[in-house]
Amino acid sequence: MKKRFALEDLDCAHCAQKMEDAINKLEGVKKASVNFMQQKLTLEADDDVFEEVLKKAQEEIKKVEPDCCIVK
Repeated sequence: MKKRFALEDLDCAHCAQKMEDAINKLEGVKKASVNFMQQKLTLEADDDVFEEVLKKAQEEIKKVEPDCCIVK
């Protein structure tokens, strides 16, 4: 499954890259990209683990930029 999500309060392009790198290292992630200009996260993972991967992705985002969150 591949879905796009809006990111709220993403303030830094460097932080966006750090988030993307961290999310791509998560188990179950096929591909992730964070677009700073569009304030979007594109996440691709298997259907059966997608919600768990999304939760872990949010945790990684919070580590990099505590005010940033995924808008579902």
